[in-house]
Amino acid sequence: MGPFSELKQLERKASVLRILQQGDLSEWARNYWGRIYDTIAMNEDRYNARVVTTFKNAKRGDIEYE
Repeated sequence: MGPFSELKQLERKASVLRILQQGDLSEWARNYWGRIYDTIAMNEDRYNARVVTTFKNAKRGDIEYE
């Protein structure tokens, strides 16, 4: 995770939308990807809060990231 970028978040939403538009998704998969789509952070405060929540208890080597 890097600094907040609205463009990057829009790209993420577009990627998930492409998955959701597939006609062969199970109900479970549609619900899963729908939740992902709905919860992509589209403002910096929400994004930063998610980063803190994700990494607050992490120890070096626990989480691999870019």
